[in-house]
Amino acid sequence: MLEILIIEDEKLFAKSVLRRLEIDGYQAKIAASITEAEQYLSHTEFDLLLLDVRLPDGNGLDLLKRLRASDSAWQNTAVIMMTAYGELEDAVAAMKLGANDYLKKPVDLDELMLTLEKVMQAKRTREQLNFSQIRGQKANEPVNFIGTSDELSQLKQSITHIANMMDNNEDGCPVLLLTGETGSGKELAAKWFHQSGSWREQPFVHVDCTALPTETAEAELFGVAANFASHAHPSRPGLIEVAESGTILLDEISELPLALQAKLLNVLERRVIRRVGELIERPTKAHFVVTSNRDLASLVDEKQFRSDLYYRLNTLEQKIPALRDRKQDIAELAQYFIELYARRYRVNQPRLDFDAMRKMQEYPWPGNVRELSHVLERAVMLAKHEIISSSDLLLDSKPQKTMMMPAMLQDMTLEQIEKYLLSQTLQETGGNVSKSARQLGLSRMAMRYRMEKHGL
Repeated sequence: MLEILIIEDEKLFAKSVLRRLEIDGYQAKIAASITEAEQYLSHTEFDLLLLDVRLPDGNGLDLLKRLRASDSAWQNTAVIMMTAYGELEDAVAAMKLGANDYLKKPVDLDELMLTLEKVMQAKRTREQLNFSQIRGQKANEPVNFIGTSDELSQLKQSITHIANMMDNNEDGCPVLLLTGETGSGKELAAKWFHQSGSWREQPFVHVDCTALPTETAEAELFGVAANFASHAHPSRPGLIEVAESGTILLDEISELPLALQAKLLNVLERRVIRRVGELIERPTKAHFVVTSNRDLASLVDEKQFRSDLYYRLNTLEQKIPALRDRKQDIAELAQYFIELYARRYRVNQPRLDFDAMRKMQEYPWPGNVRELSHVLERAVMLAKHEIISSSDLLLDSKPQKTMMMPAMLQDMTLEQIEKYLLSQTLQETGGNVSKSARQLGLSRMAMRYRMEKHGL
């Protein structure tokens, strides 16, 4: 659910906009001045601002300029300016300062909703593409898949062999399925695969399926035709097209909506893409990698994942070993992370004492390599006398968790439990999405995705 701040001093107009936004399912607040708006912005995260130019304590353009400053936390927030009829110079100035769009007063509420939807769609697309481009740049850097254990060595050999076999196939390649626990290194294995193939100089596009907005997921993956659904916008490619003949990683494929699973299966079978609203089919030569930390076969039994897609995906499954199953690699990984964080924080490189290493070898690492990385980052920052002791690791402070399920949850399905937890947390935080996401250990986008999925 999008959160919008209406910065407008005309009370009747502001209230009518507020009512319309709430009817359409948005959350909104009204600020009657720049001062009041800045107070809201200091403690609340908004997705979009509706900003009037003429305000009692200043000019909205000055506020827009501060929002778009390089050191502003709000420089990427969507802003729609509202200008009085005939003040074209204000509209031009607003667009030059970085406004996403503008509306002339008196504002037609239907036009407002169309503009809002257009701006947010463009913002989501831009963020996803920018994110993918950054990921792609990083993917072409050397991959530090650290470890010499038999388990990891065999995995790297298998992935390299699969990539070499695909180099000899011109008729479309099977999908590489990477399974394993959270934090075990599935994304790193995908990059290893990408760099092991002859297509390593092509794009590497990472798609987090948990973060795809439900209402635009199809367009983001497959692209959309120009002016589709009465909205004025150019034709644009989806993320699969952006990958060209490189690699597209569909991270946590189990979170992809069932309707899109069918369309993805068609792409994998026929190797063609059809943008939303178009009749033209475009060929794709992308190499597909999918990951999952959930048991897809069980999800098929529970009717939460398509069986035909599962059988298409599990041709080349590679399981990423958990860190507790390759403890031989802990010392090498620890040294790598200590060097990394010492450089990052510009401190002398500390060393692990014997007791600290022993505790690391004994610890089960439920969060795998990601947890190890975070533990050592903290230890480097806290280390005294350039030595990391066992107390710096804070592993003893981690309580052993036991699975205690309340009686009211015992007869619920996993989906029902997830909805219950989301509802309870939102209630406890007074509907604050950002705070709820932090309490549940989710990103804000993942939180919104799950709220939309459960109709919250």
